[in-house]
Amino acid sequence: MSNMALLLRTFARQGVCLSRQHYGVFYRHAAPMGTTAKEEMNKFWAKNNKLNRPMSPHLTIYNWSVPMMMSITFRGTGVGLSGAISAFALAALVLPGTYPHYLDLIHSLSVGPYLIGLAKFGLAFPVSFHTLNGIRHLWWDLGKGFRLPEVYRTGYTVIGLSIITSLAVAFLL
Repeated sequence: MSNMALLLRTFARQGVCLSRQHYGVFYRHAAPMGTTAKEEMNKFWAKNNKLNRPMSPHLTIYNWSVPMMMSITFRGTGVGLSGAISAFALAALVLPGTYPHYLDLIHSLSVGPYLIGLAKFGLAFPVSFHTLNGIRHLWWDLGKGFRLPEVYRTGYTVIGLSIITSLAVAFLL
């Protein structure tokens, strides 16, 4: 239902009399001006205690699952990759020197091949994971793979392929 239809329905039920404040449509849910935030919070908790409402659960009570962790990691890699690309672009614009200069600087550090491989893996894994999980999401956009066994199977597939792809990029290229 559109916002306009909801507004018209509200006015039809409430009446359009806005001359007195207690009949106003928008006045019902407003807090009185004389209260503080602390008083409003005390009213909120008193009402919840009176109605025996439970507190919202904390993250520690949830059973962590593969789909939950993949969702968090997918969002994290998206934010991380966009931040890294933005930082690299900004550095390319403002730092003096050219790309070969900084590449020579990294080569002059004389770090071992395992540390370089680990760094390459650290760069390749977020890219491969985000790409493969993005393909998984595109598959879901088609309406496929929503049954729970398929969600887990495609999740483990994405994790495995991401590790294999990242290892191949890090140690074979």
